[in-house]
Amino acid sequence: MKLFNTLTMQKEEFIPLEPGKVRMYSCGPTVYNYIHIGNARPIIVFDAFRRYLEYRGYDVTFVQNFTDIDDKIIAAAESEGVPGSRYAERFIAEYYTDARALGVRDATIHPRATENIAEIIDAVGILMDKGYAYRSAEGVYFSTDKFEGYGKLSHQPREQLLAGARVETSEVKKNAMDFALWKTAKPGEPSWESPWGAGRPGWHIECSAMSCKYLGQTFDIHCGGQDLIFPHHENEIAQSEGVSGRPFVRYWLHNGFISIDSKKMSKSLGNFFTVREAAAEYGYGSIRMFILMSHYRSPLNYSGDILVQAGNALARLETAREHYEFLTENGGGGEPDASERAFINSLGGYRERFISALDDDFNTADAMAVLFELVRDGNTATSAGRAPSKALALALLRVFDELEGVFGVTRRPERGGDAGDAGIDALIAARQEARAAKNWAEADRIRDSLKDMGVVLEDTPHGVKWKYIK
Repeated sequence: MKLFNTLTMQKEEFIPLEPGKVRMYSCGPTVYNYIHIGNARPIIVFDAFRRYLEYRGYDVTFVQNFTDIDDKIIAAAESEGVPGSRYAERFIAEYYTDARALGVRDATIHPRATENIAEIIDAVGILMDKGYAYRSAEGVYFSTDKFEGYGKLSHQPREQLLAGARVETSEVKKNAMDFALWKTAKPGEPSWESPWGAGRPGWHIECSAMSCKYLGQTFDIHCGGQDLIFPHHENEIAQSEGVSGRPFVRYWLHNGFISIDSKKMSKSLGNFFTVREAAAEYGYGSIRMFILMSHYRSPLNYSGDILVQAGNALARLETAREHYEFLTENGGGGEPDASERAFINSLGGYRERFISALDDDFNTADAMAVLFELVRDGNTATSAGRAPSKALALALLRVFDELEGVFGVTRRPERGGDAGDAGIDALIAARQEARAAKNWAEADRIRDSLKDMGVVLEDTPHGVKWKYIK
């Protein structure tokens, strides 16, 4: 397996630190709003990448955090007149609703910044002791001049980083590139006691503390969106290696942007669609399919037409799966004939080409093409003029399930309790809450969203029942 490592700007053979095990961290959302389609790309891509690692036999520890203390969270909570913790908790729940409906499995660990304050304070203290950090009137700052390798992930001289990035300027910083490790408390804001007074952590130190706590001071893979390379991931490296004196991460993976009219989709620009909005019109499955039909590092352009195309492609896979399942129950008896045996023997070739595509920097576009070739050829093989044998149908379904399971795009109603079912249950619970609050418009919106996912509801005296549309 080869991965494009942002740190070296080349494809490298993937060799984990510990044979058979992978330790992997992905930056999760700052929970002040619903996730948008741009946020969904790394969530879906690296969920699928984790699935592939497991498919290849690795024992994966996958950590994805929640940033639950932040300027935007504080401002949004104040505008609604609720505590920041309650506001963050609400959008963590909303994240799970969307992520699970997208077929995204929960991470091994979902740490929250506010649950790791002690580790953050310890890290800041070590950086102070080693001379990497200094106190100011506004808190504690990291001195980028002190870290010799600063800029090695961005591959840009410091002058260009300063000119091209949004860097906060302040009279209390020694250098414009320096960044906050600990922010002195402001009146009315959440805060924690520390050796430098009451305050709260800076954004970058949170991920350093949480990733090292759960994965060790050096771990295998760190991933996230391309927009996080600088300053967030660059600052993570400086802090973490400043604390440990050891390499922080061996492989850095970054997905490309999603754009609308050639402009990056982002909340700050206001040109974004939430996953919830898009799913209500096109379905969650179409969103996942849209993301995985392209290579993760390639730019993507969002449009309704493209999501419709993705939904149609997904329908082809789901129809094929239903067809193969039907044939396993209703196929012809007896042994497969010579042509069927030849096709059964050829199935390993699809597997080999599928693995070859994903081993080449996780090329989901080429691997998806192999899956559709399997469907095309499988449909031909099972409509050759006579009822196909059950042996052929079983072999075809087994390989289809094996390969498609890496993508996790098709609905599998017989597998109760999986991530997709959990997402549906979460949406139903949200609808029940809306009904209890007499928010009929929201309840109807959720019902329509579920219908777009292929799920129909039945309100019974014993509760809500649901099933997939056949």
